[in-house]
Amino acid sequence: DEQAEKLGAVFSGELGGPMEALGPLLGESLGAERAPIEFSSEGGSHKLKVSDAIEIEVDDIIPFGSESGKPARMVDLFHPAGPELTIGRAKSARVSAFGMDFANDPGTSGFSTAFSWAA
Repeated sequence: DEQAEKLGAVFSGELGGPMEALGPLLGESLGAERAPIEFSSEGGSHKLKVSDAIEIEVDDIIPFGSESGKPARMVDLFHPAGPELTIGRAKSARVSAFGMDFANDPGTSGFSTAFSWAA
């Protein structure tokens, strides 16, 4: 219960951090649910699964002709996840929660980044 309350406070912006700036842009909260989270990141492929409600898979994009073999990145951004994002291609992106359903076609854009939020 304590962890759920703290996560709610983080994502509402109540504790500051990136979500505090986004709070005024969000409408009514539709609630929260407890669910198992699975995440993996290996070899440029990133997968997130939250119960049966959310499933996202993104592969990093290596630019054609890249001598370094490193994925393409965007830097110096204002983004809630952080100032640097790795450009990716979505293999799947599906969300079905709180009465809303969303799905992207494979091949659409995506991104990944490591992040740590603190207030």
